[in-house]
Amino acid sequence: MSLLDTVKQAGIVGAGGAGFPTHVKLNAKAEWFIVNAAECEPLIETDKFLCRTQAPKIIAAAQAVAAHLGAAHTVIALKEKYLPEIAALEEAIAAAGAKIEICRMGVFYPAGDEQTMVQYVTGRSVPERGLPLDVGAVVDNVGTLVNLYDAMTDGTPVIDKYLSVVGEVEEPVMLHVPVGTPVEACIRAAKPKISDYIVVTGGPMMGKLLAEPGQIRDAVVTKTTGNLLILPRGHALQRHAELPLESIRLRARSACIQCRMCTDLCPRYLLGHQMRPHLVMRNLWREDAIEDGEAFLQAFGDAQNCCSCGVCEMFACPMGLAPRRVNEYMKGVLRQKGLSLPKRPEPEALSVLNQRRIPTERLIARLDLSQYEGKHAHECRELHPEEVFVPFSQHIGKPAAPVKQAGERVARGELLAAAAEGGLSANIHATLDGVITEINASGARISGRKEG
Repeated sequence: MSLLDTVKQAGIVGAGGAGFPTHVKLNAKAEWFIVNAAECEPLIETDKFLCRTQAPKIIAAAQAVAAHLGAAHTVIALKEKYLPEIAALEEAIAAAGAKIEICRMGVFYPAGDEQTMVQYVTGRSVPERGLPLDVGAVVDNVGTLVNLYDAMTDGTPVIDKYLSVVGEVEEPVMLHVPVGTPVEACIRAAKPKISDYIVVTGGPMMGKLLAEPGQIRDAVVTKTTGNLLILPRGHALQRHAELPLESIRLRARSACIQCRMCTDLCPRYLLGHQMRPHLVMRNLWREDAIEDGEAFLQAFGDAQNCCSCGVCEMFACPMGLAPRRVNEYMKGVLRQKGLSLPKRPEPEALSVLNQRRIPTERLIARLDLSQYEGKHAHECRELHPEEVFVPFSQHIGKPAAPVKQAGERVARGELLAAAAEGGLSANIHATLDGVITEINASGARISGRKEG
């Protein structure tokens, strides 16, 4: 079986958060293969843990992918302060006799953004709204490579997930759980120190906020869940996320001082993209007055190039405004109007790029998370839930199509839903031995409880 077929059958998607189907990404040839181990967001522990404990798997999978791509350069990029992780990877590289380089990145946000990483490693800026492949590179997360190794060696599909739980817990922990495990079970395993909490799935900058008890109760671990951040209810991140758009609009009109900090520190602007959030903010108040499509693009088109990293509103803006939220809103408006900004094929990074990196330590302080910094996960716990709910959309693209029915007994690793034809999609597999008690277009509930 070819590498692509193995990856597709196993339902492997980007484990770092985006969830791009890996069999589609690897259907290419590339000069550079870059392994992303930089743990983009603050406080997350998962990639570091995998580098320390699964280094031989990562190296073996990287060699296989690089050979498949015909890559002349294979690089593992991670932050220079990750000394134990670098040591483990170097030991595995030496043991395998692999031709793989280690790129020691600075400690800044968003180092793990793949376009930022490609520029750091290769010196090439990915075009606006483009892919690393546009400049001859393919990027995969270390978690993706661990899944790929398991699929290559024994055909294991993606049925388990490593994730960290941090924040208001006794101590940060790593968990290894079946996909579909309730988020509440993961939180209980980490022993939260407070009872009234909110949850951020992912990191504090780009993660999804779960504030309502029902949201937390219904949430499950997916193939892309790398972290759970537990915070007190009413934390600044919650207050910011729940600010209504109309309040954002009024604040922008009255308080934006056009200082340009949101633009000058924007990672996409620094890569040479047409991305000037201060101009979008300046024009927001007159959105309804602009009827001409070309004028609307001139005022708001830059929003299409926003990567939603959050630097503009969570770090740069001295007035506490929300340029990212405005950009996300404007992306929708531009789609509704059928307007699109022309792409520039060969952007060039600004000469001041390295002087404008956002130090992670300062970002953590700005986010009011300093009390959680420097605490690391030292153990990995296995969870074995009696019931899981496995979503059929855990990836970019179309949901997988169910191939089973309620009442059927399934084995762990058995196909539950097949990748949809005619577009991006990925296979989904059973993560428990048990009976399907519920199945519909959104997913399947499997009970592993033993009868009587």
